[in-house]
Amino acid sequence: MSLFKARDWWSTVLGEKEEFDQGCLCLADVDNSGNGQDKIIVGSFMGYLRIFNPHPMKTGDGAQAEDLLLEVQLRDPVLQVEVGKFVSGTEMLHLAVLHSRKLCVYFVSGTMGNVEHGNQYQIKLMYEHNLQRTACNMTYGSFGGVKGRDLICIQSMDGMLMVFEQESYAFGRFLPGSLLPGPLAYSSRTDSFITVSSCRQVESYKYQVLAFATDADKRQETEQQKIGSGKRLVVDWTLSIGEQALDICIVSFNQSVSSVFVLGERNFFCLKDNGQIRFMKKLDCSPSCFLPYCSVSEGTINTLIGNHNSMLRIYQDVTLKWATQLPHVPVAVKVGCLHDLKGVIVTLSDDGHLQCSYLGTDPSLFQAPKVESRELNYEELDMELKELQKIIRDVNKTQGVWPMTEREDDLTVSAVVSPTLGSVSAGVFGALTEQASDVEVGTDLVPSVTVKVTLQSRLALQKAKLSVYVQPPLVLTCNQFTFESMAPEMTRTASFSVYLKGSYIPSELEGNAIVSYSRPTDRNPDGVPRVIQCKFRLPLKLICLPGQPSKTASHKLTIDTNKSPASLLSLFPGFASQSDDDQVNVMGFRFLGGSRVTLLASKTSQRYRIQSEQFEDLWLITNELILRLQEHFQKQGIKDFACSFSGSLPLQEYFELIDHHFELRINGEKLEELLSERAVQFRAIQRRLLTRFKDKTPAPLQHLDTLLDGTYKQVIALADAAQENEDNLFQAFTRLRSATHLVILLLRLWQKLNADQVAILEAAFLPLQQDTQELGWEETVDAAISHLLKTCLSKSSKEQALNLSSQLSIPKDTSRLKKHITLLCDRLAKGGRLCLSTDAAAPQTMVMPGGCTTIPESDLEERSVEQDTTELFTNHKHLLAETPVPEVSSLHGISE
Repeated sequence: MSLFKARDWWSTVLGEKEEFDQGCLCLADVDNSGNGQDKIIVGSFMGYLRIFNPHPMKTGDGAQAEDLLLEVQLRDPVLQVEVGKFVSGTEMLHLAVLHSRKLCVYFVSGTMGNVEHGNQYQIKLMYEHNLQRTACNMTYGSFGGVKGRDLICIQSMDGMLMVFEQESYAFGRFLPGSLLPGPLAYSSRTDSFITVSSCRQVESYKYQVLAFATDADKRQETEQQKIGSGKRLVVDWTLSIGEQALDICIVSFNQSVSSVFVLGERNFFCLKDNGQIRFMKKLDCSPSCFLPYCSVSEGTINTLIGNHNSMLRIYQDVTLKWATQLPHVPVAVKVGCLHDLKGVIVTLSDDGHLQCSYLGTDPSLFQAPKVESRELNYEELDMELKELQKIIRDVNKTQGVWPMTEREDDLTVSAVVSPTLGSVSAGVFGALTEQASDVEVGTDLVPSVTVKVTLQSRLALQKAKLSVYVQPPLVLTCNQFTFESMAPEMTRTASFSVYLKGSYIPSELEGNAIVSYSRPTDRNPDGVPRVIQCKFRLPLKLICLPGQPSKTASHKLTIDTNKSPASLLSLFPGFASQSDDDQVNVMGFRFLGGSRVTLLASKTSQRYRIQSEQFEDLWLITNELILRLQEHFQKQGIKDFACSFSGSLPLQEYFELIDHHFELRINGEKLEELLSERAVQFRAIQRRLLTRFKDKTPAPLQHLDTLLDGTYKQVIALADAAQENEDNLFQAFTRLRSATHLVILLLRLWQKLNADQVAILEAAFLPLQQDTQELGWEETVDAAISHLLKTCLSKSSKEQALNLSSQLSIPKDTSRLKKHITLLCDRLAKGGRLCLSTDAAAPQTMVMPGGCTTIPESDLEERSVEQDTTELFTNHKHLLAETPVPEVSSLHGISE
């Protein structure tokens, strides 16, 4: 709470659901009492006119019945109220009320009361002017230097100035180039009107020039005349401020000097009579109203500025002298003398909060009560301390943040995948059906499968939201479901379909259903947010069809097992295309993207071979084979089944995918740079053309239009190329994820890594779901592998200090990343083990067979390491002929 406040002297709320603006507030001695006391005149857009004379018994009192002198409802909305000498033959003050199509001048009078209710006030209509145009605002003054009376100038919505000499209409003039009306003020010293046009420049027009210019009724005829014929309306001076103005005020130091104050949307300006800037102030928040007035210091001006943060600030020229907090956002502010109190600040909000206040501080008189003294029981404190220390020790033993407690979940989530695929062909992607529908892509019918997620709540839950995620290019017919409330023991079901939408295959067939909900508690009725998830596995049939086996392939992998080979027909019953018993050891798969994979099982040895033309396509079939083998032997009661990999790691094929992905990222950056250059060129040509078109004497285009058309075509072509490269990059990243999964699987089988070590590898190699130009896969994986090499896989504990404070950025090439991956595999081959605890990592380095080399710090050391590891990690395609791997003699089997 602010210490500097606008102390509430008197306040009230006007009407109910009424609206007000900056012209709806005025302070003046409207009833001509002659005692120098101002009255508050307020008009509203609902047509109400109110006059107040506050008399609070003590500071902060609200409005009493006798404070409201007059309240009448006019037929039309009140746009602006002003008080001046508007009636001829008298110098008494009258009230001018501006409506949208009418100007009314009233005389306010009071009759002495004989009872305690006080005086009675009434208004009398002196005259009115019906306007032919919709009014916006008005100003008044002694136009032309007249004495003892005030003239009124009304600005219409179409930029016409209408001057009224009290009861008679004088003339009307259109402002040149007017589009939208701006604030209007009159300067008596220069006898000119000052406004801000829609071109965002301050303009000054002499009254004499307006009076002798061509009449507004002859505007169309004048525009057709030649330049120089007749009297034209010429602006006296202009000043561009570069923003729209909210209000204009004229303040005079004396008869010889006056200043023009303009409040903009971000600045307020002080101008001289000739339009030169005296000073300007940049505001740090959006202003709502302002009021300049003479300062006690000679030659300076004080300015009250209200803003939309409910703050009222007082500036002396450009220096902030005071800041105070208001209870509302002011749209109009005035200063007057009320009830013998000079300098009262009157503010009005847009919803009718009227407040009279003065500046001051409001110190807090609150003192905290004394705490009751009580004797401490040290034995109870010791017992409580021991219990807390025991809880802390138990938490530290589990190496977790929260103690693991067994409790029943508030919500149970389960997912069931339909065993059958959809057989109905349909093109509706967003429809949700109980039976999965086929979507035609290319020449194949893409199958889809229905998944049902069941939510069963144990307690009353609120705002349960189910979100489902699958790996692209798999898509869902609906991925979000919302349940506003769930009663205890209530079951809700959500069904959706999954299908393939793309010419490539996903990196995983695993989906994830995440439910976020709120559980109400005694302390928090709105509920405590919680999250629970459930994973489900999609069938291989969703992306793969039975295919013809192939004898030859570019990429091959061999998986060893410790059990006799199982029949492929029993492992993959849905992909059996032959009934011959001789074909039980070979099976073909055809992905919907077009690639083929062949799976072979040896008749005599315990080996399985997976081969394909694309390296990344080996992943899904290899993983599916291992999972189905484990399920097959588990059903038979065999618990010691294990798979292994004894061949060489296919790092060369993996590095080719990395290079392809990195090349697409570099191409994307180049295309974005070219697109940015062409866009800058396109905007520059547009500016040149607009300058030519705006000239009164047009110059030749000099083939600028041809250059603009060519640049436009280049921009479109570059945008299409960037979009195509982005699509290719997304596909390359999906294939890279598949290859990464395959490499991690081979590392697990090769070194017999446990689940925790595999999780560390997956976190290092698969940190992103989707890479971007700001953060890509290469630099992220390089940082993670470097961390592993310097911590758990380091040679000694001295190398475990790591600093990754530098910002990740796209590398120049992938050579460093590939060397780090090779070095990681080398240290795993020499006995290194992955762990997150540095204490456990240090002793492992003592038993590594042959030791592990450190991370090379120079190119010479990197070359030496690369030479040492060349013999271990060579091209897998060249090494297949040297390893004792079963060869394919025919499609009927594998001979040793």
